[in-house]
Amino acid sequence: MSAQIEEAAATGPAPRIGKGGAAPPRRGRGRGAGSVPYLLILPTVAVVVLLLGWTLVKNGLLSFQNLNKRQLIQRVTEWTGVDNYDTVLRSSEFWHVTGRSVVFTAANVVLIMAVGCLIGLLLARLGTKLRLLLSLGLVLAWAMPVVAATTVFQWLFDQRFGVVNYVLDALGWHSMAGYNWTSGQFSTFFVITVLIVWQSVPFVAINLYAATTTIPKELYEAASLDGAGTWKQFTSVTFPFLKPFFLATTFLEVIWVFKAFTQVFAINEGGPDRLTETLPVYAFQEGMGSQHFGMGAAISILTIVILLALTAYYLRLVLKQEEDEL
Repeated sequence: MSAQIEEAAATGPAPRIGKGGAAPPRRGRGRGAGSVPYLLILPTVAVVVLLLGWTLVKNGLLSFQNLNKRQLIQRVTEWTGVDNYDTVLRSSEFWHVTGRSVVFTAANVVLIMAVGCLIGLLLARLGTKLRLLLSLGLVLAWAMPVVAATTVFQWLFDQRFGVVNYVLDALGWHSMAGYNWTSGQFSTFFVITVLIVWQSVPFVAINLYAATTTIPKELYEAASLDGAGTWKQFTSVTFPFLKPFFLATTFLEVIWVFKAFTQVFAINEGGPDRLTETLPVYAFQEGMGSQHFGMGAAISILTIVILLALTAYYLRLVLKQEEDEL
C-alpha cells in the first residue's frame, strides 16, 4: 500500500475524464495574459508621470539654481549646487515653520477624526429622513470649492460686519463686537482650523457611516446581551472592526492638512508678521513673494521629504501594529 501511495504522489493527480472517456483540454494562460493588468494601468501611469513627475523634476532642477528677476530677464542659468538647501537648513525660521506645520497638522487631524467619527456614528443611529438631511448637508459642505468656502469664512469672521462677532456681542461678549480675528497668531489659526475641520469632517463622517453598514448586527446584539453600553460597544465592536478604516483615513487627512495652502494663504497670507505660515505658504512667500525662485523650490522639495518621512513613520507604526496582532 505504501508503494502505491508513493507512486501516486510521484506521478501527480490523475487527469479528469470528460464525456466519451476523453480527458478535457487544458486551458492554459496565454503568454501575454500576465501583462494585461499592466497594460490597463499604463495610460494612467503615463498621465501621472507627465503631469506630476515632469513638474517634480523641473522643480528639483530649479532648487539647484540661483533664479531671480535678473536671471529671468537675462535668461541666464546659474547653478549653485546645494547652496539653496544649505541656506534653508541653516535657517532657524525654516525649523520654526516646520514645527508649526507639524503641530498645526496634528491638531487639525485630531479634531477632524474626533468630530467626523461622532457625526458618522450619529448617521448610523438616525432615522432615514434625518440621515438623508444630514448627509445632504455634509455633501454640500464637502462639494463647496475651497476658495468659495474660504471667502464665506472671511465674511463670517469679518471685524465689522461678521456674523460671529454679531452673535457673540448679542450673547453678552460685548468686547467681541469689533474683534479682529486675523490680528493675532492663535486667533488666525483658530479661524483656519475651523475652516479646515469644517471642510474635512464630511469625508470622515460619510465614509465612517458607510463602513459601519458592513458590521454584522449580530455583534452588537451579542454585546448588548453581555450588558455593554454605547461606549463599550464602540470600543469592543465598532473600533476593532473599523480599525483599517481609521488608519487609512487618518493617513489621508495627515497628507491633506499638511499640504493645505489655499486656506492658510487666503485668510491672512500667513500673517500677522508671518506667524501663521506653514511650509507650503513659506515656500510660496520665499519663492514668489521674495523672487527667490530657487530657494522656494528647495523649500518645496524639503516639504515633500518631510511629508514622506511622516508618512513612512506612520506606515511603520501601522505595519508594526498589524504584526503584533498576528
